[in-house]
Amino acid sequence: MRNGHVVAMVFANFCTMPLIVFERGFILRGLHARIRRLPTPTYFLSTILIYFVLAGLGFAAAGVLLKGTGQITGSWEDVLIIPPKTLAYTLILFFLGISVMRIRQLLGRDVFLSLLTGRYRRPIQEERIFLFIDLAGSTSYAETFGDLKAQEFIGAIFGGICEPVIRHGGTIDDYVGDAAIISWPLHPSRNSGRCDNAGRSVACVFDILAQIEADAARWQEKYGRVPQLRAALHGGSVVTAEIGVDHHKITYFGDVVNTTARLEALCKSVDRPVLMSSDLFDFTVLPTGIRAEPLGTYMLKGRDQPLGVVALEKI
Repeated sequence: MRNGHVVAMVFANFCTMPLIVFERGFILRGLHARIRRLPTPTYFLSTILIYFVLAGLGFAAAGVLLKGTGQITGSWEDVLIIPPKTLAYTLILFFLGISVMRIRQLLGRDVFLSLLTGRYRRPIQEERIFLFIDLAGSTSYAETFGDLKAQEFIGAIFGGICEPVIRHGGTIDDYVGDAAIISWPLHPSRNSGRCDNAGRSVACVFDILAQIEADAARWQEKYGRVPQLRAALHGGSVVTAEIGVDHHKITYFGDVVNTTARLEALCKSVDRPVLMSSDLFDFTVLPTGIRAEPLGTYMLKGRDQPLGVVALEKI
């Protein structure tokens, strides 16, 4: 071995890079998405196995490179197979790392970091975009197929929305019955007055709807019904705080959250699947292929002032 530090660095990089690429969803994206939905014990075993395979391939690739360039000597078995002591140490690190990632997944990326850093230990006022997504007809589905099947149906829907939300930079803050609450920071540009996250939130909604439409046959076959979703988008100032002692949670207080919930309920009354407040629409550059139709103003329960409403649809 000519340069121990260089050799160690090469092996470390080649072993860890496949894991980073996998976790970022650049390779085996479908497998990664399926594993995230598994029960925690199965998730641990599956992830450790995949990590071991990827790290082993990286170790072997590093060994071939280093032996081919004359940086290391020895048998091919020594440079292609992870030594037992190194393997044991690696598996311990994998277990610890996977434990942290699982907690992060259970709490949510932003919630995990916020709880870890204590960011919201004292209430903070901030601007946020909220997306409420609700399953239409969940009560009738439960009456037809039973509560257990209905819960499985809702769980599958919530599992399916995770990837589009992550891809568009959103955070799933909570699940309430058959509804999911998703949010983004609202930071308008000083130059344009528009907010990139507003456009991302719209793109997220229609990606979710497109994904369900593309899998319609599978939904019908497995659950007897294709999900019909209603979505509402609104944004503004909220107070964000960490609450609880034995069980901690990041929660939002303010009229914006309640208004978004009322706006989602309005979808049923006006028979439109996706609604956005005019307040948020003013910050939004719509993604290509989406158009807006102003519906006028509505008095929503709990508000003293009418709210301008815009319906969004795919062209």
